[in-house]
Amino acid sequence: MTDDIADTASELRYAVFRLTRRLRGVRAVDTLSDAQLAALGALRVHGRHTLSRLAEHERVTAPTMTATVNGLAELGLVVRIPDEDDRRRVHVEITEQGEDVVAETIRRRDERLADMISEVDIDADDLAVLRQAAALLRKVAEA
Repeated sequence: MTDDIADTASELRYAVFRLTRRLRGVRAVDTLSDAQLAALGALRVHGRHTLSRLAEHERVTAPTMTATVNGLAELGLVVRIPDEDDRRRVHVEITEQGEDVVAETIRRRDERLADMISEVDIDADDLAVLRQAAALLRKVAEA
């Protein structure tokens, strides 16, 4: 790895960390944790999951995911669906209310980020660079 790549990685890490930290506090339901929002987001994007698969996807232990899902179920944001073939297995599915919470959180975060971009007084060229950077960051994240 070259010094240029290492320096760029460090600068990106710091910028993404700061940006994420500022956006993380913007959510539709203030009482939801980051872990709960992440689980809801995963269910929204990928559909119904077993508890163990959802835990694996979110890189947490099964007991941690069980606690997360319990909280979401109490709020009516997910439902548990018993597996038809294996009674020991339970699927978790996002509810319409859960979908609404995720959609509203995304809307609020996008709005906040747009406000933040507007506040730094950038021109059309800078905006094009941000679009390119977003595409490159997505490519790196999905590699």
